[in-house]
This record gives sequence, C-alpha cells and structure tokens, in this order.
Amino acid sequence: MAAYKWTLKKMGGATRVCIQSGEDIRHLGELDKKQWTVMSCPVEGLEISSASLKLMDVDGDGKLRMNEVIATAEWLCANLKNPDTLLEQSDSIDIENIADEGLRVIGERLQKDGQVSLADVEAAIAAVKVEEKAIPAAPIEADVIAAYKEKQAEYAAYFEQEKLQKLGLAVIAEDAAKPGMSEKDFLAMGKKISDWEAAKAEAEGANAAALTAATAEFMPLRKLLLLHRDFYRLLKNFVNLQVFYDFKAGVQEVASFQAGTLYIDQRACHVCVRVNDLPKHDAQAPLSGIYLLYCNCENKKTGKTLQIVASMTQGDIKNLSVGKNGVFYDNDGLDYDATVFKIIENPISILQAFWTPYRRMSKWIEDKINKSAAEKDAAMMNDMTATAEAKTEGKEAPKSSFDIAKFAGIFAAIGMALGMLASALVGVINGLVGLPWWAYIAIFVGIILLISGPSMVMAYLKLRRRNLAPVLNANGWAVNADAKISIKFGKVLTEKVKFIQL
Repeated sequence: MAAYKWTLKKMGGATRVCIQSGEDIRHLGELDKKQWTVMSCPVEGLEISSASLKLMDVDGDGKLRMNEVIATAEWLCANLKNPDTLLEQSDSIDIENIADEGLRVIGERLQKDGQVSLADVEAAIAAVKVEEKAIPAAPIEADVIAAYKEKQAEYAAYFEQEKLQKLGLAVIAEDAAKPGMSEKDFLAMGKKISDWEAAKAEAEGANAAALTAATAEFMPLRKLLLLHRDFYRLLKNFVNLQVFYDFKAGVQEVASFQAGTLYIDQRACHVCVRVNDLPKHDAQAPLSGIYLLYCNCENKKTGKTLQIVASMTQGDIKNLSVGKNGVFYDNDGLDYDATVFKIIENPISILQAFWTPYRRMSKWIEDKINKSAAEKDAAMMNDMTATAEAKTEGKEAPKSSFDIAKFAGIFAAIGMALGMLASALVGVINGLVGLPWWAYIAIFVGIILLISGPSMVMAYLKLRRRNLAPVLNANGWAVNADAKISIKFGKVLTEKVKFIQL
C-alpha cells in the first residue's frame, strides 16, 4: 500500500504537515511521530474546552498525547460518514452524516430541520427526570449537628481522660471544658448523626447513579458533538501550530496557549501565556531569546488572579521595568490589573540594539557620578559630625579629610591628561583638514557603526532565533519542533500605537 501523501508547508522556521481534509484526519495514525509539532500538552488551562480535551484524555492523567489524539481521530471517522465536516468546527451535525445507527436514532429524536446540536443534547440531559430516593430528614437541628462536630474530638478526649482519672492514671485539669451531657448521651447523639449521614450519602449516591444511568444514552452523542466542534482546532494547535502562525490582531480564533492581550507602554502584546510553574519558567524561558514580561494579574471585582508571561516582540524597552503597571484582557473580555514582577531581557528590535551601547555608557557615567557624589557627601558629613562632637566635648576639632596638596596633584594630573587629549584632538583635526565632504560623513558613519554595529549584529542574530517552544515547554508542553518568531511576525504579535494626524 502506498504511503499517504501529506501536504507540507513552511511555518515558523520548520516544515510542518497541514491537515486540510477529512482524509488527512482519517490517516492521522500514519503520520510519522517525528513530524508532529507537539507531542503532548496539558488538558487544563488552554483556550479549548476542557470538557472536550478530557474526553480525549483516555488515561485521565491530565496530559493529551499523540496516541490519544490518533485514537480520537479514528473514533470520529468511524462515527461520521463525511469527516470533512470536522473542519467546520461546528457544534451541529446533519443527522444523515452520523454513521453509527444508535447515535443516529438518538439524534433523530432531538433533531431540528435535519440537524442535531450540542444545545439540543444538553437540554435533553437537563430535562431528564428520575424517581429519586427520599433523602432522610436530620434527626436533630442542623446547628446542633454543627456544634457536635465542632466539639466531638474535644469531648471524646475529655471522656477518655475521665476514665483514666478513675483508674488513677491521669488528672483532668481544673480549667478543662466539661461536656454538658453524659458520655452515654454523647455517644448516642454521635450514633444518630453518623447513621443519618450514612443514609443520606446512600440516598444521594443512588439518585446520582439513577441520573447517570438515565442520561447515559445521550453521552456518546454529546461526545460526538463536542469533538466535532473542537477536534480540528486541537489539530491546528498540536500536529502543527497553524492557528498561531495564522494569527492576526482582531481574529476570533487564537492559539490554544494565547490567554489574552496585555496592554502596556502603548503596545498590545497578543502572546500571553498562563504561568503554571514559575520555577520551570526560570529554567526554560530564558532559552527562548524573547523579551519576556512576567505579570501578576488580578480582577478585584471577581477576585480572580493569574500569572502570565507576555512576549514583547516590537518597540523599545526604556519604559519597561519591574513594577510597571498595565491591563490584561483575557479572551472572554474580562480585564485584570497587571503588574510586572519579573523581566527576562533579550533584544526586541535592531533599533533598540543600536541605542544599547549609548544607554549602557550613559548609565555607567551616571552610576560613577552618583557614587562619587555619595562618597563626597558622606565624607563631608563625617567631617561636620566630628567637628560638632569635638566642640561639644571641648576638644580640638579634627583635621578635615580634604587634603589640598593631594587634590592639587590630582588636578595637575587631570590638566596634563586634558592637554595630551587636546594635542591628540588637534592632530586628528589637522589630519582631517582638506578631506572631501563625503569623507566626513563616512568617518562619522564608521564611528557609529564601530560603537553600535556589534550590538546590532548580535541583536539581529538573536531576533532570528526567537523561539516560543521553551516557554510552552515550561508550561508542561512537549514541543517537538521550533516555534520561531521572525522579526516580521513579531510586529504582528506585538502591536505598537498608531497615531492618526488630525
């Protein structure tokens, strides 16, 4: 039998398999596992229904792996006459498209205009009624039961101590709380409560089992509809990262790991990933080569909190720092106050790299000036304090730490250095006199390139290697191929502000 012919496409620095038809899905088990972009991903915390993902997670370990995805594809193709409809990502199915006779019969009972929808099935499940076993009434008031449970351990310990005291083996403390009932009444009340709780649990269990049995016939159809809606979306985030690389601002469908958008410093960062394990991010995320902002997010109205890591892939870094505030919007539109608590620094742009040497030089000079000023201020304060203390105690004031002869020597050395520098500068100027005008421009450009060139080249090389895979790996994914972010794509993933001239 000839090998199935797959369609290949270059995306994000890697050649990936495209899933473009129901036949592609039918042959998914024949795809070489080395060609899958993702080998496993978590079931929780993604932008795909966790109910659908749990249906695919056969072993229930919280991770979805390649074999489970293949098994799901086979189940869907066995139950659909035309698996091409999976590409529509619809939660409705034509009755005639259901291959399994049992599922089709149930669907026909619920169908509307020849289609059955997930909403129809959910409504049918909600409408199921069973003859429930009566829940026994509590033998005593609820507040008494609560008080008994609160004091149960303490009173049991008291009665135990009382028995030991009668045997001369213990002495009950005078301030010990004494129960307001006998041990016999205490035990009788406990038995009443425990018997009632057991009967209540039995009745509730029986009712739950009856409801499960009554709704069991709808569950396979519900599974079919959920996966009919979500399976192809999973494939586009698993077999390849098509949704991610097709991303454009304002599109309805985002990659399963894109939790929302962070607005900060006049930019919108669209690649925001939930942080599930910060220590793993500390180890993995720096390998991405991406400028990353870690933020604590909180919605004070709902009390919801989360941590995200945002990829900053365009713009400058001069206003970005720990403590910077922004606003994060999740994919449901809920807004959170976001505060940066950690930054992993990497190049953002070539322009930013151009200014980096000058910023470092400026910071170095500023630090030196601040340090020198602080030392002189401290020395002056020490002299003033020592003089004041000496006068108070009637002693001779100590000599100032300012040594005129020493500083005269320093000033003389500085003067000599400046003189030599001036002489060298005059020599350079004399050498430049008479050169054509374009030579001055070339010299100026050469000096600029000498200073900024290495930084720009290194930034360019790093920007070409930016890779989201380490960030996803830190979140429990097993990414099997690079997820490169090119300079051009970075401008899509982080939007800069655009002003309209009035």
